[in-house]
Amino acid sequence: MPDASPLRSHAEGVAITVWVVPGARRSEITGLHGDALRMRIAAPPERGRANREAIKILRRTFATDVRLMAGAVSRRKRFLLRGMSEAEAGEIVDRLRR
Repeated sequence: MPDASPLRSHAEGVAITVWVVPGARRSEITGLHGDALRMRIAAPPERGRANREAIKILRRTFATDVRLMAGAVSRRKRFLLRGMSEAEAGEIVDRLRR
């Protein structure tokens, strides 16, 4: 993986940095934003709705349990992909870049 990888090893799996753009027409992962995975979210950033939508998309994309680690009220967030290795997550991120 290049130096600008959104992934970091974690004791419980792998941490992924995500740049969230709330209030979009539809929820989707759109590539990279610097060293973060860029994600558009249809839900508004109110009462945690955008965070819950982001978790749902990450669960579907990475097929694993996801937990918000940092950035609850920020566009830049860090999530934990539980039980997943950095190599496994890296393969999925590489596919998303194409």
